[in-house]
Amino acid sequence: MNFGDNAFILICAAFVFFMTPGLAFFYGGLVRRKNVVNTMMACAGIMGLSVVMWVVLGFSLSFGTDHGGVIGSFEYVCFNGLDFREVSSYAPTLSSLTFAVFQMMFAMITPALITGAVAGRIKYRALFVFIALWSLVVYYPMAHMVWGQGGFLAEIGSVDFAGGNVVHISSGVTGLVLAKMLGGRRGIEHTSYRVHNIPFVFLGASLLWFGWFGFNAGSALAADGLAAHAFTTTALASASALLSWMLIDVVREGKPTLVGASTGLVVGLVAITPGAGFVPIWSAIIIGLAVSPICYFCMILLKKKLKIDDALDAFGCHGIGGVWGGIATGLFARSDINPVARWDGLVFGDTHLFLAQLAGIGVTIAVAIVGTFICAGITRAVTKLRVEPKEELLGMDTTQHGENAYPSFNGLD
Repeated sequence: MNFGDNAFILICAAFVFFMTPGLAFFYGGLVRRKNVVNTMMACAGIMGLSVVMWVVLGFSLSFGTDHGGVIGSFEYVCFNGLDFREVSSYAPTLSSLTFAVFQMMFAMITPALITGAVAGRIKYRALFVFIALWSLVVYYPMAHMVWGQGGFLAEIGSVDFAGGNVVHISSGVTGLVLAKMLGGRRGIEHTSYRVHNIPFVFLGASLLWFGWFGFNAGSALAADGLAAHAFTTTALASASALLSWMLIDVVREGKPTLVGASTGLVVGLVAITPGAGFVPIWSAIIIGLAVSPICYFCMILLKKKLKIDDALDAFGCHGIGGVWGGIATGLFARSDINPVARWDGLVFGDTHLFLAQLAGIGVTIAVAIVGTFICAGITRAVTKLRVEPKEELLGMDTTQHGENAYPSFNGLD
Protein backbone atom coordinates (compact mmCIF):
# COMPACT_ATOMS: atom_id res chain seq x y z
CA MET A 1 0.00 0.00 0.00
CA ASN A 2 1.27 3.44 -0.95
CA PHE A 3 0.28 6.26 1.41
CA GLY A 4 0.93 8.93 -1.23
CA ASP A 5 -1.40 7.23 -3.70
CA ASN A 6 -4.06 6.84 -1.01
CA ALA A 7 -3.85 10.52 -0.08
CA PHE A 8 -4.07 11.57 -3.73
CA ILE A 9 -7.11 9.41 -4.50
CA LEU A 10 -8.94 10.50 -1.35
CA ILE A 11 -8.39 14.14 -2.36
CA CYS A 12 -9.62 13.31 -5.87
CA ALA A 13 -12.70 11.68 -4.33
CA ALA A 14 -13.43 14.95 -2.53
CA PHE A 15 -12.97 16.80 -5.84
CA VAL A 16 -15.50 14.51 -7.52
CA PHE A 17 -17.93 14.95 -4.62
CA PHE A 18 -17.75 18.71 -5.21
CA MET A 19 -18.98 18.20 -8.78
CA THR A 20 -22.54 17.42 -7.68
CA PRO A 21 -23.04 20.74 -5.83
CA GLY A 22 -21.39 22.32 -8.88
CA LEU A 23 -23.94 20.65 -11.12
CA ALA A 24 -26.71 21.95 -8.84
CA PHE A 25 -25.53 25.53 -9.45
CA PHE A 26 -25.04 24.91 -13.18
CA TYR A 27 -28.52 23.44 -13.64
CA GLY A 28 -30.07 25.79 -11.07
CA GLY A 29 -28.88 28.85 -12.95
CA LEU A 30 -30.33 27.59 -16.23
CA VAL A 31 -33.93 27.06 -15.06
CA ARG A 32 -36.66 29.59 -14.27
CA ARG A 33 -36.76 31.38 -10.92
CA LYS A 34 -39.74 29.34 -9.75
CA ASN A 35 -37.88 26.04 -10.27
CA VAL A 36 -34.37 26.72 -8.99
CA VAL A 37 -34.85 25.20 -5.51
CA ASN A 38 -36.40 22.08 -6.99
CA THR A 39 -33.60 21.70 -9.52
CA MET A 40 -30.90 22.05 -6.85
CA MET A 41 -32.84 19.84 -4.44
CA ALA A 42 -32.81 17.07 -7.04
CA CYS A 43 -29.02 17.02 -6.78
CA ALA A 44 -29.10 17.30 -3.00
CA GLY A 45 -31.43 14.33 -2.61
CA ILE A 46 -29.29 12.22 -4.93
CA MET A 47 -26.21 13.08 -2.86
CA GLY A 48 -27.81 11.37 0.14
CA LEU A 49 -29.46 8.50 -1.70
CA SER A 50 -26.41 7.53 -3.75
CA VAL A 51 -24.03 7.28 -0.78
CA VAL A 52 -26.35 5.02 1.22
CA MET A 53 -27.14 2.82 -1.78
CA TRP A 54 -23.46 2.54 -2.74
CA VAL A 55 -22.42 1.33 0.68
CA VAL A 56 -25.37 -1.04 1.11
CA LEU A 57 -25.42 -2.60 -2.37
CA GLY A 58 -23.80 -0.53 -5.09
CA PHE A 59 -20.13 -1.30 -4.58
CA SER A 60 -20.77 -5.01 -4.24
CA LEU A 61 -22.91 -5.20 -7.39
CA SER A 62 -20.40 -3.09 -9.34
CA PHE A 63 -17.10 -4.57 -8.19
CA GLY A 64 -17.97 -7.87 -6.53
CA THR A 65 -17.28 -11.30 -8.02
CA ASP A 66 -18.40 -11.40 -11.66
CA HIS A 67 -21.64 -13.02 -12.76
CA GLY A 68 -21.99 -13.42 -16.52
CA GLY A 69 -19.93 -10.33 -17.29
CA VAL A 70 -22.93 -8.17 -16.34
CA ILE A 71 -23.16 -7.79 -12.56
CA GLY A 72 -21.21 -8.39 -9.38
CA SER A 73 -22.21 -10.25 -6.23
CA PHE A 74 -23.46 -9.56 -2.70
CA GLU A 75 -20.14 -10.27 -0.99
CA TYR A 76 -19.48 -6.63 -0.03
CA VAL A 77 -22.98 -5.67 1.18
CA CYS A 78 -22.66 -2.74 3.64
CA PHE A 79 -18.91 -2.83 2.88
CA ASN A 80 -18.60 -6.10 4.80
CA GLY A 81 -15.44 -7.86 3.66
CA LEU A 82 -13.66 -4.61 2.81
CA ASP A 83 -10.60 -4.30 5.04
CA PHE A 84 -9.12 -0.80 4.96
CA ARG A 85 -5.73 -2.31 5.89
CA GLU A 86 -5.64 -4.48 2.74
CA VAL A 87 -4.98 -3.34 -0.82
CA SER A 88 -7.70 -3.32 -3.45
CA SER A 89 -7.67 -5.98 -6.16
CA TYR A 90 -8.39 -3.14 -8.60
CA ALA A 91 -5.54 -0.87 -7.50
CA PRO A 92 -2.54 -2.58 -5.86
CA THR A 93 -1.28 0.54 -4.06
CA LEU A 94 -4.66 1.64 -2.66
CA SER A 95 -6.64 0.59 0.37
CA SER A 96 -9.75 -1.31 -0.67
CA LEU A 97 -11.78 1.35 1.13
CA THR A 98 -10.06 4.19 -0.73
CA PHE A 99 -11.01 2.63 -4.05
CA ALA A 100 -14.59 2.09 -2.88
CA VAL A 101 -15.17 5.68 -1.75
CA PHE A 102 -13.58 7.10 -4.91
CA GLN A 103 -16.01 5.08 -7.02
CA MET A 104 -18.85 6.14 -4.72
CA MET A 105 -18.55 9.70 -5.97
CA PHE A 106 -19.04 8.55 -9.58
CA ALA A 107 -22.25 6.81 -8.49
CA MET A 108 -23.36 10.18 -7.06
CA ILE A 109 -22.74 12.51 -9.99
CA THR A 110 -24.06 10.16 -12.70
CA PRO A 111 -27.79 10.04 -11.81
CA ALA A 112 -27.68 13.76 -10.98
CA LEU A 113 -26.93 14.46 -14.65
CA ILE A 114 -30.29 12.96 -15.65
CA THR A 115 -32.21 15.61 -13.73
CA GLY A 116 -31.35 18.33 -16.25
CA ALA A 117 -33.38 16.64 -18.99
CA VAL A 118 -36.61 16.56 -16.97
CA ALA A 119 -36.30 19.79 -14.99
CA GLY A 120 -39.47 21.77 -14.34
CA ARG A 121 -42.05 18.99 -14.65
CA ILE A 122 -41.19 15.70 -12.89
CA LYS A 123 -42.61 15.02 -9.42
CA TYR A 124 -39.85 15.01 -6.83
CA ARG A 125 -41.16 11.77 -5.31
CA ALA A 126 -41.14 10.12 -8.73
CA LEU A 127 -37.61 11.32 -9.46
CA PHE A 128 -36.38 9.92 -6.14
CA VAL A 129 -37.92 6.49 -6.77
CA PHE A 130 -36.72 6.45 -10.39
CA ILE A 131 -33.11 7.28 -9.47
CA ALA A 132 -33.01 4.53 -6.82
CA LEU A 133 -34.24 1.98 -9.37
CA TRP A 134 -32.03 3.32 -12.15
CA SER A 135 -28.92 2.95 -10.02
CA LEU A 136 -29.75 -0.74 -9.54
CA VAL A 137 -30.86 -1.49 -13.08
CA VAL A 138 -28.49 0.65 -15.17
CA TYR A 139 -25.57 2.22 -13.28
CA TYR A 140 -24.27 -0.72 -11.24
CA PRO A 141 -24.39 -3.18 -14.16
CA MET A 142 -22.72 -0.63 -16.47
CA ALA A 143 -19.96 0.02 -13.92
CA HIS A 144 -19.35 -3.73 -13.66
CA MET A 145 -19.39 -4.33 -17.42
CA VAL A 146 -16.88 -1.55 -18.07
CA TRP A 147 -14.64 -1.52 -14.97
CA GLY A 148 -15.38 -4.72 -13.04
CA GLN A 149 -13.13 -7.76 -13.22
CA GLY A 150 -14.67 -10.03 -15.84
CA GLY A 151 -17.00 -7.30 -17.10
CA PHE A 152 -18.36 -7.91 -20.61
CA LEU A 153 -17.22 -4.66 -22.23
CA ALA A 154 -13.80 -4.84 -20.60
CA GLU A 155 -13.40 -8.39 -21.94
CA ILE A 156 -14.12 -7.38 -25.55
CA GLY A 157 -11.47 -4.66 -25.30
CA SER A 158 -13.65 -1.55 -25.02
CA VAL A 159 -12.00 1.09 -22.82
CA ASP A 160 -13.44 3.93 -20.79
CA PHE A 161 -10.90 5.76 -18.65
CA ALA A 162 -13.23 7.77 -16.40
CA GLY A 163 -16.83 7.23 -17.47
CA GLY A 164 -17.78 8.07 -21.04
CA ASN A 165 -20.06 5.03 -21.21
CA VAL A 166 -20.73 4.49 -17.52
CA VAL A 167 -21.42 8.11 -16.60
CA HIS A 168 -22.23 10.28 -19.60
CA ILE A 169 -23.82 8.14 -22.30
CA SER A 170 -25.92 6.18 -19.81
CA SER A 171 -27.26 9.30 -18.07
CA GLY A 172 -27.65 11.30 -21.28
CA VAL A 173 -29.65 8.61 -23.08
CA THR A 174 -31.77 8.04 -19.99
CA GLY A 175 -32.51 11.76 -19.80
CA LEU A 176 -33.59 11.81 -23.44
CA VAL A 177 -35.94 8.82 -23.06
CA LEU A 178 -37.42 10.14 -19.83
CA ALA A 179 -37.94 13.61 -21.35
CA LYS A 180 -39.79 12.03 -24.27
CA MET A 181 -41.97 10.00 -21.89
CA LEU A 182 -42.85 13.06 -19.80
CA GLY A 183 -43.50 15.41 -22.70
CA GLY A 184 -42.35 19.01 -22.95
CA ARG A 185 -42.76 21.75 -20.40
CA ARG A 186 -46.13 23.44 -20.72
CA GLY A 187 -46.07 26.45 -23.04
CA ILE A 188 -42.36 26.13 -23.81
CA GLU A 189 -43.01 26.35 -27.56
CA HIS A 190 -44.80 29.69 -27.11
CA THR A 191 -42.55 31.24 -24.47
CA SER A 192 -39.25 33.09 -24.82
CA TYR A 193 -37.18 31.01 -22.41
CA ARG A 194 -34.39 32.86 -20.62
CA VAL A 195 -31.68 31.66 -18.27
CA HIS A 196 -32.54 33.14 -14.87
CA ASN A 197 -29.08 33.38 -13.23
CA ILE A 198 -26.03 33.43 -15.49
CA PRO A 199 -23.52 33.86 -12.61
CA PHE A 200 -24.88 30.59 -11.13
CA VAL A 201 -24.27 28.90 -14.48
CA PHE A 202 -20.64 29.98 -14.62
CA LEU A 203 -20.07 29.20 -10.94
CA GLY A 204 -21.43 25.69 -11.48
CA ALA A 205 -19.39 25.14 -14.64
CA SER A 206 -16.23 26.30 -12.84
CA LEU A 207 -16.88 23.93 -9.93
CA LEU A 208 -17.42 21.12 -12.42
CA TRP A 209 -14.13 21.93 -14.15
CA PHE A 210 -12.34 21.98 -10.79
CA GLY A 211 -13.87 18.67 -9.72
CA TRP A 212 -13.27 17.06 -13.11
CA PHE A 213 -9.53 17.11 -12.56
CA GLY A 214 -10.12 14.68 -9.70
CA PHE A 215 -12.61 12.78 -11.84
CA ASN A 216 -10.13 12.12 -14.66
CA ALA A 217 -6.70 12.35 -13.03
CA GLY A 218 -7.90 10.25 -10.10
CA SER A 219 -8.98 7.51 -12.50
CA ALA A 220 -5.30 6.67 -12.92
CA LEU A 221 -5.72 5.25 -9.36
CA ALA A 222 -2.22 6.41 -8.44
CA ALA A 223 -0.28 9.65 -8.05
CA ASP A 224 1.83 8.96 -11.12
CA GLY A 225 2.60 10.18 -14.62
CA LEU A 226 -0.63 8.80 -16.06
CA ALA A 227 -2.58 10.98 -13.62
CA ALA A 228 -0.59 14.01 -14.81
CA HIS A 229 -1.28 13.01 -18.42
CA ALA A 230 -5.02 12.75 -17.76
CA PHE A 231 -4.99 16.09 -15.93
CA THR A 232 -3.32 17.73 -18.95
CA THR A 233 -5.66 16.28 -21.58
CA THR A 234 -8.63 17.26 -19.42
CA ALA A 235 -7.53 20.88 -19.19
CA LEU A 236 -6.67 21.09 -22.88
CA ALA A 237 -9.85 19.53 -24.27
CA SER A 238 -12.09 21.66 -22.07
CA ALA A 239 -10.25 24.87 -22.94
CA SER A 240 -10.42 24.04 -26.65
CA ALA A 241 -14.16 23.32 -26.46
CA LEU A 242 -14.76 26.57 -24.60
CA LEU A 243 -13.04 28.51 -27.38
CA SER A 244 -14.84 26.68 -30.17
CA TRP A 245 -18.24 27.31 -28.55
CA MET A 246 -17.36 31.00 -28.22
CA LEU A 247 -16.54 31.02 -31.93
CA ILE A 248 -19.92 29.46 -32.75
CA ASP A 249 -21.64 32.15 -30.68
CA VAL A 250 -19.75 34.90 -32.50
CA VAL A 251 -20.54 33.45 -35.95
CA ARG A 252 -24.23 32.80 -35.25
CA GLU A 253 -25.15 35.52 -32.74
CA GLY A 254 -22.50 38.18 -33.33
CA LYS A 255 -21.09 38.07 -29.81
CA PRO A 256 -19.72 35.52 -27.30
CA THR A 257 -21.87 34.56 -24.30
CA LEU A 258 -20.99 33.38 -20.81
CA VAL A 259 -23.64 30.64 -20.95
CA GLY A 260 -22.12 29.44 -24.21
CA ALA A 261 -18.58 29.46 -22.83
CA SER A 262 -19.78 27.59 -19.73
CA THR A 263 -21.55 24.98 -21.84
CA GLY A 264 -18.52 24.62 -24.09
CA LEU A 265 -16.13 23.90 -21.25
CA VAL A 266 -18.52 21.26 -19.87
CA VAL A 267 -18.93 19.41 -23.19
CA GLY A 268 -15.15 19.47 -23.59
CA LEU A 269 -14.83 17.75 -20.22
CA VAL A 270 -17.42 15.17 -21.24
CA ALA A 271 -15.67 14.43 -24.52
CA ILE A 272 -12.22 13.83 -23.03
CA THR A 273 -13.43 11.69 -20.12
CA PRO A 274 -13.31 8.25 -21.83
CA GLY A 275 -9.92 8.88 -23.41
CA ALA A 276 -8.14 11.16 -20.91
CA GLY A 277 -5.64 8.46 -19.96
CA PHE A 278 -5.36 6.87 -23.40
CA VAL A 279 -4.98 9.57 -26.05
CA PRO A 280 -1.92 11.74 -26.88
CA ILE A 281 -1.96 15.28 -25.51
CA TRP A 282 -2.15 16.88 -28.96
CA SER A 283 -5.32 14.95 -29.79
CA ALA A 284 -7.14 16.58 -26.84
CA ILE A 285 -7.20 19.81 -28.85
CA ILE A 286 -8.98 18.09 -31.75
CA ILE A 287 -11.41 16.33 -29.40
CA GLY A 288 -12.27 19.61 -27.66
CA LEU A 289 -12.54 21.74 -30.80
CA ALA A 290 -14.82 19.21 -32.50
CA VAL A 291 -17.21 18.47 -29.63
CA SER A 292 -18.74 21.97 -29.41
CA PRO A 293 -20.14 22.11 -32.97
CA ILE A 294 -21.20 18.46 -32.72
CA CYS A 295 -23.19 19.10 -29.52
CA TYR A 296 -24.44 22.53 -30.59
CA PHE A 297 -26.07 21.36 -33.79
CA CYS A 298 -27.37 18.14 -32.22
CA MET A 299 -29.16 20.27 -29.61
CA ILE A 300 -30.80 22.30 -32.37
CA LEU A 301 -31.86 19.13 -34.20
CA LEU A 302 -33.22 17.59 -31.01
CA LYS A 303 -35.38 20.54 -30.01
CA LYS A 304 -36.45 22.01 -33.34
CA LYS A 305 -36.77 18.90 -35.50
CA LEU A 306 -37.51 16.04 -33.10
CA LYS A 307 -39.47 18.26 -30.66
CA ILE A 308 -38.04 16.58 -27.55
CA ASP A 309 -37.81 18.97 -24.60
CA ASP A 310 -34.46 18.02 -23.08
CA ALA A 311 -34.80 20.97 -20.72
CA LEU A 312 -31.15 21.65 -19.88
CA ASP A 313 -29.59 19.68 -22.75
CA ALA A 314 -28.50 16.70 -20.65
CA PHE A 315 -28.51 14.45 -23.71
CA GLY A 316 -27.12 17.15 -25.97
CA CYS A 317 -24.13 17.67 -23.65
CA HIS A 318 -23.56 14.32 -21.97
CA GLY A 319 -25.10 11.82 -24.37
CA ILE A 320 -23.73 13.30 -27.60
CA GLY A 321 -20.48 14.47 -25.98
CA GLY A 322 -19.96 11.02 -24.45
CA VAL A 323 -20.56 9.27 -27.77
CA TRP A 324 -18.05 11.55 -29.51
CA GLY A 325 -15.57 10.96 -26.69
CA GLY A 326 -15.90 7.18 -27.00
CA ILE A 327 -15.42 7.34 -30.77
CA ALA A 328 -12.47 9.72 -30.39
CA THR A 329 -10.85 7.28 -27.97
CA GLY A 330 -11.16 4.62 -30.67
CA LEU A 331 -9.51 7.02 -33.09
CA PHE A 332 -6.61 8.38 -31.05
CA ALA A 333 -5.79 5.97 -28.18
CA ARG A 334 -2.29 4.55 -27.91
CA SER A 335 -1.38 1.40 -26.01
CA ASP A 336 2.06 2.83 -25.18
CA ILE A 337 0.35 5.56 -23.13
CA ASN A 338 -1.83 3.11 -21.24
CA PRO A 339 -1.54 -0.66 -21.82
CA VAL A 340 -5.14 -1.16 -20.66
CA ALA A 341 -5.89 -0.31 -24.30
CA ARG A 342 -4.97 -3.55 -26.08
CA TRP A 343 -4.69 -1.87 -29.46
CA ASP A 344 -3.86 1.53 -30.92
CA GLY A 345 -6.63 3.71 -32.34
CA LEU A 346 -7.81 3.87 -35.94
CA VAL A 347 -5.64 6.90 -36.70
CA PHE A 348 -2.60 4.73 -36.02
CA GLY A 349 -3.70 1.94 -38.35
CA ASP A 350 -5.59 -0.56 -36.16
CA THR A 351 -9.35 -1.15 -36.36
CA HIS A 352 -9.79 -3.41 -33.32
CA LEU A 353 -10.15 -0.73 -30.66
CA PHE A 354 -12.36 1.46 -32.82
CA LEU A 355 -14.82 -1.40 -33.38
CA ALA A 356 -14.72 -2.31 -29.69
CA GLN A 357 -15.56 1.30 -28.82
CA LEU A 358 -18.54 1.31 -31.18
CA ALA A 359 -19.74 -1.94 -29.59
CA GLY A 360 -19.37 -0.46 -26.12
CA ILE A 361 -21.35 2.64 -27.10
CA GLY A 362 -24.10 0.51 -28.63
CA VAL A 363 -24.42 -1.71 -25.57
CA THR A 364 -24.52 1.32 -23.27
CA ILE A 365 -27.30 2.96 -25.29
CA ALA A 366 -29.32 -0.25 -25.31
CA VAL A 367 -28.94 -0.81 -21.55
CA ALA A 368 -29.91 2.80 -20.83
CA ILE A 369 -33.02 2.71 -23.04
CA VAL A 370 -34.32 -0.63 -21.75
CA GLY A 371 -33.40 0.22 -18.16
CA THR A 372 -35.20 3.58 -18.35
CA PHE A 373 -38.43 1.98 -19.55
CA ILE A 374 -38.26 -0.61 -16.78
CA CYS A 375 -37.55 1.95 -14.05
CA ALA A 376 -40.17 4.40 -15.31
CA GLY A 377 -42.75 1.65 -15.50
CA ILE A 378 -42.13 0.59 -11.90
CA THR A 379 -42.13 4.23 -10.77
CA ARG A 380 -45.50 4.83 -12.42
CA ALA A 381 -46.91 1.97 -10.37
CA VAL A 382 -45.92 3.89 -7.24
CA THR A 383 -46.64 7.50 -8.19
CA LYS A 384 -47.38 9.76 -11.15
CA LEU A 385 -44.28 10.85 -13.05
CA ARG A 386 -45.39 14.38 -13.83
CA VAL A 387 -46.75 17.17 -11.66
CA GLU A 388 -50.25 18.54 -12.24
CA PRO A 389 -50.62 21.47 -14.70
CA LYS A 390 -51.45 23.91 -11.89
CA GLU A 391 -48.35 22.84 -9.92
CA GLU A 392 -46.17 23.33 -12.98
CA LEU A 393 -47.64 26.79 -13.56
CA LEU A 394 -47.09 27.88 -9.95
CA GLY A 395 -43.57 26.51 -9.94
CA MET A 396 -41.84 23.44 -8.57
CA ASP A 397 -40.25 25.25 -5.64
CA THR A 398 -43.45 26.08 -3.81
CA THR A 399 -45.51 23.04 -4.88
CA GLN A 400 -42.84 20.38 -4.29
CA HIS A 401 -40.87 21.90 -1.40
CA GLY A 402 -42.79 24.86 0.04
CA GLU A 403 -39.77 27.13 -0.50
CA ASN A 404 -39.01 30.18 -2.59
CA ALA A 405 -35.47 30.93 -3.75
CA TYR A 406 -36.23 34.66 -4.10
CA PRO A 407 -38.97 35.55 -1.58
CA SER A 408 -38.64 39.30 -2.19
CA PHE A 409 -39.15 38.96 -5.96
CA ASN A 410 -42.71 39.83 -7.02
CA GLY A 411 -42.37 40.24 -10.78
CA LEU A 412 -43.18 37.87 -13.61
CA ASP A 413 -41.13 34.69 -13.85
